[in-house]
Amino acid sequence: MAIIEVEIEINATVDKVWDIVSDIDNEPKFWKGTKQVKNLSKDGNTINREIIIAFRDQKCLQEVTLYPKEKIEAKFTKGILGGGKTISLIPKDGKTILRTIWDIKLTGMMNVFTGMIKNTSKVVLNKQ
Repeated sequence: MAIIEVEIEINATVDKVWDIVSDIDNEPKFWKGTKQVKNLSKDGNTINREIIIAFRDQKCLQEVTLYPKEKIEAKFTKGILGGGKTISLIPKDGKTILRTIWDIKLTGMMNVFTGMIKNTSKVVLNKQ
């Protein structure tokens, strides 16, 4: 598994940050690795969806669970990626710490390239 952890302090309240990050239909605007999303079903705070990732335009299925104003958990249920992503909001003195942890791997024969994900992510994150 490749584990990638990133956090940033945002000068806004948890309520304001939640309004943006919980709008998961707009995820491709904020996550460069996600090209397209299509919601398939919804049951309470859990959404099953199809996403197209930037890596070879691969389709994956995800189960996304929203925990209002606390966190979002996205688990890959089918496709080239396994594992998931957790986005957490942590209040701090009127600001918000936005923490994202990816715990993912490429599945099947592509598993040998999982290490490249982590190395590529470090390069991208260091450029920001």
